[in-house]
Amino acid sequence: MEKDEIRAKIYSKIDELPTLPAVFPKLMSIIKNERTNASDIADVISRDPALASKILKVANSAYYGFAQEISSLERAVPLLGFNMVKSLALSIGVIRSLPSNKKSQYFSQEGLWIHSLAVATVMNKIGERYGKGDEKEYLFIVGLLHDIGKIVFCQFFRGPFEQALEEVCKLEKTKLYLAEREMIGFEHGEVGAMLLTRWRFPDIISKPIALHHQTAIPEGASASDVAMLRIADTLPQELGIGEGGNMTPPEIDEADLKTLEMNKRELEEIKAYLNTAEEGIYGFLNAMS
Repeated sequence: MEKDEIRAKIYSKIDELPTLPAVFPKLMSIIKNERTNASDIADVISRDPALASKILKVANSAYYGFAQEISSLERAVPLLGFNMVKSLALSIGVIRSLPSNKKSQYFSQEGLWIHSLAVATVMNKIGERYGKGDEKEYLFIVGLLHDIGKIVFCQFFRGPFEQALEEVCKLEKTKLYLAEREMIGFEHGEVGAMLLTRWRFPDIISKPIALHHQTAIPEGASASDVAMLRIADTLPQELGIGEGGNMTPPEIDEADLKTLEMNKRELEEIKAYLNTAEEGIYGFLNAMS
């Protein structure tokens, strides 16, 4: 099958997924408005009681460790931060719209979300130092959603995806994205970006996801965001937090460290931080489920 045919098939399957929550288009709209404030965000989210409840559960989870219970969105927004609440709302909206996969010998959706939350945690931590000021919270979304293409594969391309996973199990040094290209014709980063583009996510989120297993970074894409995601994707695998699909973690590319001007000591500090955050990551996942 030609790549264009495979692409068309992937898009047709993506269109079979449930639509995003009704509040989502409004949320996307106000996020683009520079005049939006915390009250506006709280007002829009409150129109979806289930979404509001999830955000409050996450805010009260061990991941954040606040001393007092947060009982309202108006309280959650200033404590978590305006941009982080936006990120949580968008991420939870996507997760609610994705199907839960059937049991597989090689793939655990729960393990994938643990891995993805760990990646989001690292992205957020790196973003504190290397991100773009107050707008760095989008990195959390990039980390949390970077592997959603695997869920699309598991749902709609189960046979070839299982073959790719089986190949990785048999040949431990083989990376899953390479096996996906062989068995399906695309890898999960590309497909995840297709889904997010279809759902009108901005390029600042979809492009790093599309490119995190690509060699060349095209003009207009952020090399630093891609480098952050590659590093953040590797550290949880090194620590065994969650399941990314690889039997052995990839090696961190020296070029990515150079792009971020990050040294090995700083890398080890971030890895140590992730290790201490593991308990909170599981608490976050429980709050979202």
